[in-house]
Amino acid sequence: MTTQPQDKTQASKPTTATVVGKSPNDDGRGTTAIADNVVAKIAGIAVHDIPGVYAVGGGAARALGSIRDAMGQKDHTQGISVEVGQTQVAVDITLVVEYPHPLKEVAGQVRDAIYSAVEDIVGMEVTEVNVTVTDIHVPGDDIDDDDDDAQTVPAESRVS
Repeated sequence: MTTQPQDKTQASKPTTATVVGKSPNDDGRGTTAIADNVVAKIAGIAVHDIPGVYAVGGGAARALGSIRDAMGQKDHTQGISVEVGQTQVAVDITLVVEYPHPLKEVAGQVRDAIYSAVEDIVGMEVTEVNVTVTDIHVPGDDIDDDDDDAQTVPAESRVS
């Protein structure tokens, strides 16, 4: 029985599923793996303090997020999907904007915050940030808002 010599460079080379992002500054001393959820979490943290952002994620994601919040767990990746390459990142984010904030301005601020956070903290180039606004939040439409007291007083009947 003969054995074939194995190429050590190929055996030690990680697959693309293992190495999600590789820092160009590794200088041959090893690789740096950055998982998708880490980049998504950084993007999520970056957008939560932007004026006009009411929530991140679609309806189902926000409902699940409310349950997590009630249990004391915060999901910063909710409503955010990322594609991480060797040196570049693309981000898609879904959000709800607070009325009457201008939608394009809020989307621009979200985009700028994600670009800055990911490039500064992760050290990878952001190729694009796609922002989808799925809804607007109007204060007073929620059951928990204080302005609903006027609606609980029964109106005078117009018919007898």
